[in-house]
Amino acid sequence: MQNSRFTEGQIVGILREAERTGNTGEIIHLRGITKETFYRWRQEYGGLKGSDAKRLRALEEENRRLKRVVAA
Repeated sequence: MQNSRFTEGQIVGILREAERTGNTGEIIHLRGITKETFYRWRQEYGGLKGSDAKRLRALEEENRRLKRVVAA
């Protein structure tokens, strides 16, 4: 999995900014991300706070690690 240029907190901030302004196209252009990335983030992180997003990422990483242990 490729590392993101943005932290979970930054992603949540970008999503909140887009909700607040209502101008998704401009936000995407200013941040240098694709539409697909924005909508994937919105699907995954929509409605979360920054701390919730970090916890979600940590749980996903732990789950991935445990799956590798069980498979070996």
